[in-house]
Amino acid sequence: MKYVITLNGKQYEVEVEQGQATANYVGEVSQQPVVQPQQTAPQQAPVTQQHPVAVGAGEPVKAPMPGTILQVNVSNGQKVKAGDILFVLEAMKMENEIVAPTDGTITSVVVSKGASVQTDDVLATLQ
Repeated sequence: MKYVITLNGKQYEVEVEQGQATANYVGEVSQQPVVQPQQTAPQQAPVTQQHPVAVGAGEPVKAPMPGTILQVNVSNGQKVKAGDILFVLEAMKMENEIVAPTDGTITSVVVSKGASVQTDDVLATLQ
């Protein structure tokens, strides 16, 4: 079977035979129909990931980006002021401080040190 492949702006004609493959640079390729290979493996359904669920009453404090929790600086029932550092989240080799948006009391802490979180996962609730 012959295929036309474009790689870095150059077109290559690839011929595949039983157990062997050869490739030649052909420059400008005339408009030939490209044969699509048949899929042999069935498509798998996407895996859905469970997000942590808040158990306390109040406003959720969410992860702004995916990453790993390096520090948990609060516990259930702790009073916090706006701007207090609740968590330290590592994302892309940087440490990001997750701060309390308002004054209040932590009603639940959903994550622990070392947990991997995704964007908008609930980390804690604040009332």
